[in-house]
Amino acid sequence: MSHDFRVGIAGLGTVGASAVRMLVRQDEQLTARLGRRVRVTAVTARDRARDRGFDLAALTWFDDPVALARSGDIDCFVELIGGEDGAALEAVTAALETGKHVVTANKALLARHGVTLAALAEKKGVSLAFEASVAGGIPVIKTLREALGGNSVSRVYGILNGTCNYILSRMEAEGLSFDDCLKDAQRLGYAEADPTFDVGGFDTAHKLAILTSLAFGTEIDAEAIYVEGISSISPIDIRMADELGYRIKLLGVAERTKTGIEQRVHPTMVPKSSAIAQVMGVTNAVTIDADAVREVTLVGPGAGGDATASAVVADICDLAAGGAVPAFGVPVGALRKPERAAMRMHTGGYYVRLTAYDRPGAAASIVTRMAEADISLESIVQHRSEDAAQRDPSGRSGAPVPVVLITYATTEAAIRRAVDKVIGDGHVAEAPQVIRIERE
Repeated sequence: MSHDFRVGIAGLGTVGASAVRMLVRQDEQLTARLGRRVRVTAVTARDRARDRGFDLAALTWFDDPVALARSGDIDCFVELIGGEDGAALEAVTAALETGKHVVTANKALLARHGVTLAALAEKKGVSLAFEASVAGGIPVIKTLREALGGNSVSRVYGILNGTCNYILSRMEAEGLSFDDCLKDAQRLGYAEADPTFDVGGFDTAHKLAILTSLAFGTEIDAEAIYVEGISSISPIDIRMADELGYRIKLLGVAERTKTGIEQRVHPTMVPKSSAIAQVMGVTNAVTIDADAVREVTLVGPGAGGDATASAVVADICDLAAGGAVPAFGVPVGALRKPERAAMRMHTGGYYVRLTAYDRPGAAASIVTRMAEADISLESIVQHRSEDAAQRDPSGRSGAPVPVVLITYATTEAAIRRAVDKVIGDGHVAEAPQVIRIERE
């Protein structure tokens, strides 16, 4: 194994350029550690003229990523193009078909085609590596697949999107609205011009699909994930969470339940005392609940050129050292068909904020509807504005006021049934806000 390990990189954006610079910078140390030299020999990107902080002259340039993937002059193809289909899928498939190892950061590609690509890699005797696809520089793939091999995982959950965590952190720290925080995130480059993929929860869902497969030994089942974004979170929800001892985070959660594997992405209230509640800004975090280690939380940069390139380079080094493991921890044939747990069967505590008309019988009717659905209430909080109290000292202005209910453990189906009844009774001025509570 003395010959150089030759790498071709498709995509020289922030991550790709950073990976090239990292491999050059760490050349001597990596050669000493691996017993062979890792060399980037060929690249492809949209713009050949752009300055990326290194000399392209010594590298073979390809205009077509598929041609690079098929080249006989590389041992490993690194896909950093992005997208679940198109050039990324064609190039990765071509690389595997011609016996090349593949390293990718493409969570969308894996969520849609991961099992098929892993099967092709097995057939050709090469590896499909994707540490950089989830949580940037945090080594969560390796942790689940290798470091916790002797454990039975019951739940994996985390903050998997820095844009959402940044927005929610700013909303809490400065009392800003979602829209104001989003505009600021776009100005600073933390959010895309079209932020739907991030703030709608879809980016988190792709990453969760990968973690679920690794945690539970199942085929990827991205279609089963319940997805809810953060655009409905308002400053009053942030304030009420704080008052009640919680913090709101967009979490991706995969959990083994009595009825199957539950996969969900949604805004979640987490206790302020929990490790995941301390994770602020663009930082990511993943918590793994397992039988032997109980709880492991990994925290670190979930995006950015250097952090994601760190994971890319780690995969390249593993492959150069001959460390081949099945992409999802077990051979593809051993991956089980996942039993889907219906979201309506989800059990947990709930925060329900109702904008209720401040008039006789409204509160009693709301509580009655909860009781009819067998929902036990842990607390009821009602805030009347000072202005409303001054206008009507009797305490019954008829104006809409926020009423917050915190429930004990109940089912999603029961909450939805009760909320629909409350809406039908005409006691609320707008759609209720429902946020799940993830207890420690």
